[in-house]
Amino acid sequence: MLVKNDLFDYEDRFIYQDSEYFKFSLDSILLAEYASEDKGHNILDMCAGNMAVSLILSKYINANITGFELIPEVFELGQKSIALNNLEDNLKIINDDVKNIGNYYSAEYFDAIVCNPPFFKTNENININKVKEKAVARHELSLTMEDIFKISRTYLKNKGNLYIVHRAERLDELITLASKYQINIKNIQLISTKKGENPRIVLVKAVKNSKQGVKINKEICIENLKTYKNIFKEGI
Repeated sequence: MLVKNDLFDYEDRFIYQDSEYFKFSLDSILLAEYASEDKGHNILDMCAGNMAVSLILSKYINANITGFELIPEVFELGQKSIALNNLEDNLKIINDDVKNIGNYYSAEYFDAIVCNPPFFKTNENININKVKEKAVARHELSLTMEDIFKISRTYLKNKGNLYIVHRAERLDELITLASKYQINIKNIQLISTKKGENPRIVLVKAVKNSKQGVKINKEICIENLKTYKNIFKEGI
């Protein structure tokens, strides 16, 4: 069922969702907040879904944001959400595999890339959703972590920024691939969801052709938070 929801506590932003296909999550909010001070003019939302990350980012920065979404039904949700918020001048979504980005943009076009990718490898086959739309959103069926860095290497401008949210336990893979594709990680933010528990979420900022050297922020616990606005303001 198609429903219109408030976009959490972001005033004047609304979003269309459908529980059969896709609903935005905490990861989208965290990623948008983490990237909210980027100065780029052209930004790619690599796994756009229903455009939650882009909609929140547009509250903070005046940029041209392009999302790619593979699943037609989810793409339609994103398209409707853009129109609902009257953001057609700044936001757009393309219904295609982001690996086909070369059909739309030239190399080094984007100043920044944001990505809330599938978190689980395909060999982690426990609980793979039988609904294709949900399975693609959760498992690396169409986009792997290495694909993210390959695309970013080609389509980010020199010194362009890549922002990723992922499972904390896959941080080692993020670091290895970032080094391999010369998009070095410059900032790491760990997130725990309950006090006393290990971090479950990691956000990283990587910069194309940057020097080595990383800042590791103080861990943030989000248990009982009433708002996520500006929670990273002093850390990135």
